[in-house]
Amino acid sequence: MKYVIGVDLGTSAVKVLLMNQLGEVCVEISQPYPLIQEKSGYSEQDPEEWVDKTITAISMLVKGFGGSLDDIEGISFSGQMHGLVLLDQQNEVLRNAILWNDVRTSNQCEEIYKLVGKETLLKIAKNPALEGFTLPKLLWVKEHEPELYRKAKTFLLPKDYLRFRLTGQIHSEYSDAAGTLLLDVANKRWSREICEAVGVDLTLCPQLVEPHQFVGTITSEIARRTGLSVYTKVFAGGADNACGAIGSGILEVGKTLCSIGTSGVVLSYEEKKERDFKGKVHYFNHGKENAFYTMGVTLAAGYSLNWFKESFAQKEDYDTLLTGVEEVAIGANGLLFTPYLAGERTPHADAFIRGSFIGVDSSHKRIDFVRAVIEGITFSLNESIEIFRDGGKKIDTIVSIGGGAKNDTWLQIQADIFNVKIQKLSSEQGPGIGAAMIAALGCGWYSSLNECAESFTKVVKTFEPIEKNVRQYEELFRLYKKVYQSTKEISEGLASFRN
Repeated sequence: MKYVIGVDLGTSAVKVLLMNQLGEVCVEISQPYPLIQEKSGYSEQDPEEWVDKTITAISMLVKGFGGSLDDIEGISFSGQMHGLVLLDQQNEVLRNAILWNDVRTSNQCEEIYKLVGKETLLKIAKNPALEGFTLPKLLWVKEHEPELYRKAKTFLLPKDYLRFRLTGQIHSEYSDAAGTLLLDVANKRWSREICEAVGVDLTLCPQLVEPHQFVGTITSEIARRTGLSVYTKVFAGGADNACGAIGSGILEVGKTLCSIGTSGVVLSYEEKKERDFKGKVHYFNHGKENAFYTMGVTLAAGYSLNWFKESFAQKEDYDTLLTGVEEVAIGANGLLFTPYLAGERTPHADAFIRGSFIGVDSSHKRIDFVRAVIEGITFSLNESIEIFRDGGKKIDTIVSIGGGAKNDTWLQIQADIFNVKIQKLSSEQGPGIGAAMIAALGCGWYSSLNECAESFTKVVKTFEPIEKNVRQYEELFRLYKKVYQSTKEISEGLASFRN
């Protein structure tokens, strides 16, 4: 039996999966690492943490592996998007990585619009200038850390840096590059026009490759530290959402994904590069060659539930926290939550908005708040689905992965709020499975990702919308959508009181 490894470099942890040729997850190991948040709105990580924890996780996997190491043929990567890693002339890291959920770059976003033009940016990069993207971070460093910026030779995205450390080879690939605002998405090349407009040297952009492309083998040092064979093949990989799409079988028109991790996304397959949502949702290159996907984002999806647990139930696990949530009536007994803990992305590109509980009553119990948080996260994701539908997309079935797929009550809530059939897979680790599938394709196990998906993705449970619940949630959703405008000015006024 042959095996591949999928590495999913997330925001809070790296997850490493060992999968065999039958599409089975044989081993799954996770290693956490911390965020660095020196100021409100700042979010950074030490890239060395990614390397050390990945090596630790792989070495643990190898130690428990009973077969021949030569049977582990390939490895590939999924990774958090948009993060900025700057390297100097010696390929040494110049500063901590600035992450996707860092929102310090509002001024730089305005500068991009001024220098490039909003219409030109949407035409080339297919996305608006938002604080989370890579280019605003690059311009922030250029303005606030000019000496450091002058030392930079290249920038990399998080999983591309990790892959560089394992192979010694520097590349980026299209699905992750699409989240930088520097890629000509339709034509799959770095945009000279954007670079020249904002004053970024095109040579800072790394060489581009296809996600499934072979980019080398692991170095002898990494082989020694992990226990892997030096002949282990390495393939470029993809952005976490692109890999999540691959690992969930979102590989043809009509397929849609809901992924609830730290952030939450609703993602739908596209095969045409001409599709235009006017910047209301994201439009990125897929991990499948010459394909694309549209995507809406909730910045603090699973993070909202994690925040609630850490703030009010720190010593409990999630199963305990959610016990009884199925007994709480729809609408959490008159309580609404908006998950704007870190600002919002879709449909409100707003770095300053903050979350709210609306309708708090003395009769409310903790479990009502838990239900409200879950419903609020799902309402936020439904705003993206509404944009898709308004744009003419038919959505009647959604594959759900991530933390939101671990609880059957939450899956039923998704079916009722989205008014679709929800499919649960045998594993909710979509991005890691997608990375493993890229490696399997690269190793020649399959002729296409679609063929690979027949073995690697398995639906184990389906949740149908309940008509009565759908009607109730439609009424609540109308109320939910009013909260943003009602609290926007208040959130902006409170900004000066935050540390």
